[in-house]
Amino acid sequence: MDAVAFQPRELTPELSPRHFYGSEIRRYREMNGNMSLDSLASIVKFSKGYLSRIEGGISKPPPNLSELLDKAFLTDGHFGRLYPLAAREQFPDRWRQFMELAEVAVLHEEYTVTIPGLLQTFEVASRVLRAGQPFAADEEIGDWLDTRMRRQDRLNRAQPEARYWFILDEGAIRRPIGGPQVMAAQLQRLLDVSRLAHVTVQVLPYSSGEHSEMGGSLSLLTQPDGEVIAYEESSREGYLFDDPDEVKVRRAFYDLLRAQAASPRDSCAMIEAVLKEFNDAVRQGGRSVAEE
Repeated sequence: MDAVAFQPRELTPELSPRHFYGSEIRRYREMNGNMSLDSLASIVKFSKGYLSRIEGGISKPPPNLSELLDKAFLTDGHFGRLYPLAAREQFPDRWRQFMELAEVAVLHEEYTVTIPGLLQTFEVASRVLRAGQPFAADEEIGDWLDTRMRRQDRLNRAQPEARYWFILDEGAIRRPIGGPQVMAAQLQRLLDVSRLAHVTVQVLPYSSGEHSEMGGSLSLLTQPDGEVIAYEESSREGYLFDDPDEVKVRRAFYDLLRAQAASPRDSCAMIEAVLKEFNDAVRQGGRSVAEE
């Protein structure tokens, strides 16, 4: 897998205290002989990727970074004074940040109670988006749909840049979104994707019982520098976690889900069985699997 070339993030210091804090890091780097992020990383003992996300306003600065920056730049407590404002702010525009992180991730792991957006057919995606925003204008739904479909390009590339591991709740393959014909096409899409060498699909069966993520979804995004970002989402809210201790807990949650899920081979067999039920329903005049 080819390494991803590093590109400086576009800065938007006017957006929030966190973004301003990050822009000040770049400003002082440039004032100090255009110091590179690599050089700064070796001084403050944080990874280049982590500093890049802090500089871009994506990640919250850790408590001990400000003192190290003030020492590196000789800024007499400047970053120490900015830190309380930057640390108090919650992640702004979380979904945009999640997509930016996902676009460069080298390993994308995800658990969902529905079909993951990266695996949805056009028909299922349009119905899911409309159901989630029933009062949105058609133009808005169309824009979101275009964005969702474009995000799938990276997964489908001939030269994969990442590995993907999806765990789907059994309800995701049984809920008849759009009716039997639409779901039959969706399940065939799951089977096709599961055969790709860089994609693994598992189903978490109802028989597994209760688990930690029954209320929503969980994603783990491994960045090119090896750091992992966690993202949890409910039906209306999402939260990004980059603190190593918080991420460690969510890694443990995901590993438990992986252990509870059916094996990839058995998962494909489950999907094939439900696909047959939907195809039978189409032949019988459209009765859904839920009505069987």
